[in-house]
Amino acid sequence: MSLEKNHKETESLKAPPSEVPELSEGKERSSGEAIVVTGAAGFIGSCMVSYLNQQGFENLILVDEFNEDEKELNLLHKKYLVRVEREDFFNWVQKEKPAVHFVFHLGARTDTTEFNYAIHQHLNVEYSQKIWNYCTINNIPLVYASSAATYGEGELGYHDDHEIIEQLHPLNPYGISKNEFDKWMLHQEDHPPFWAGLKFFNVYGPNEYHKARMASVIFHSFNQIKQNGKVKLFRSHKEGYEDGEQLRDFVYVKDVVEVCYWLMSARAGTDGKIVKREASDLSGELTTQGSPIKSAIYNLGTGKARSFNDLVKATFAGLDLQPNIEFIDMPEDIRDKYQYFTEASMDKLRAAGYTKDFYSLENGVDDYVRNYLDKNKMY
Repeated sequence: MSLEKNHKETESLKAPPSEVPELSEGKERSSGEAIVVTGAAGFIGSCMVSYLNQQGFENLILVDEFNEDEKELNLLHKKYLVRVEREDFFNWVQKEKPAVHFVFHLGARTDTTEFNYAIHQHLNVEYSQKIWNYCTINNIPLVYASSAATYGEGELGYHDDHEIIEQLHPLNPYGISKNEFDKWMLHQEDHPPFWAGLKFFNVYGPNEYHKARMASVIFHSFNQIKQNGKVKLFRSHKEGYEDGEQLRDFVYVKDVVEVCYWLMSARAGTDGKIVKREASDLSGELTTQGSPIKSAIYNLGTGKARSFNDLVKATFAGLDLQPNIEFIDMPEDIRDKYQYFTEASMDKLRAAGYTKDFYSLENGVDDYVRNYLDKNKMY
């Protein structure tokens, strides 16, 4: 499909005109270095905003549905240019024409227990396609969130090779939608000057407090310990796995946002400003310390699977308590869609040049529990 046709389809899919905020005149706008963060009021998105602020970036365009009081806390004390409602975004950029030099597309419907595929199709596939087309047409580098849920039961392993994308069998509508976008994206002849899809594994950390059932086991464990002094974990319903020994690759959100930032800062010049490629430079590579970073899908976990028993024990340790675990049956509605093992192959990201160590499970959980959950603090 041609870029021109895609662009027309993008135009036709826009939300109807509505009242949208104006981008105020000022030093940030004139600098021509605005950064878009979608899902900015959510878990990973708000942590991305915080990390960008820490690095000195306040020229941020935040995109999300800003109608949940609980998510408002995620943006408390954050610095940015403007908020734009998700469904207004494409109208807004057409009207305001902001000079955007990077997009972090972290917004998605992430509920693995939402079985209405139409919801996932709209938010995770069609909206992502419009973001892709916007970045392509305007020559803007893009980092977007894919998911380890695309790997299904892991029958093909957890390698981020493009060759296996078409063969993956996700277990739920969320994973299917993420894989559908990955497949669509890999078939596009036209693309942003650089792009990276990050397959997030089990991300945990501050600012997930609004996620209810979909918040991490650490968050739920902390609250159960405070209320009852014990934690309930799902029994295993699969031969070969003892209760609580289901294995996941748990990655701390602070590591996730650092990788995202690394992908952006690899484009930075010596003055720390973001470098926008010329339209003629569509090689799809970033350069860092002389080594190219290929546009690609990358896993983002730690590369080491750990058990839920380990996770809960680390949560108790963060509260200086002895473990007290009770096992309960897994709900029927997720039993046949449950991943018993995930472990990211991190060779590709390491080969691309990312060298920083990831938080160990114990250190990440300890930081989360002591410095955020126990202090009722946001990141």
